[in-house]
Amino acid sequence: QLQLVESGGGLVQPGGSLRLSCAASGVIEDYYGIGWLRQAPGKEREGVSCISIRDGSTYYADSVKGRFTISRDNAKNTVYLQMNSLKPEDTAVYYCAGEVLPRDVTAQAMCTARGTYEYDYLGQGTQVTVSS
Repeated sequence: QLQLVESGGGLVQPGGSLRLSCAASGVIEDYYGIGWLRQAPGKEREGVSCISIRDGSTYYADSVKGRFTISRDNAKNTVYLQMNSLKPEDTAVYYCAGEVLPRDVTAQAMCTARGTYEYDYLGQGTQVTVSS
């Protein structure tokens, strides 16, 4: 069982940076994938970045490649999303999701699930607003 709690959201100017944290109440075992999703008003939820704990493989949506970096701190049971060069279109509620990943399921598959997919674990979300 995992309980995921996001933090680090806020208001930032275009071009600025934020680091989101996803703290897990339990141990993030090797069979989990952890991902960051976002949903903007009136838009479908989308997978931003995911990581497979088993092999460390990662996935990034095209819209954030080169700007966002997902990482983990095993000792703290925490997964981070470093967001640089933020744009107004990055404005959304960001959610941390956890999913048990079978060996043949990749971080990309986790992140590109349809917008209505129900992940095994989902945090409450943190608001990110990029505006001048």
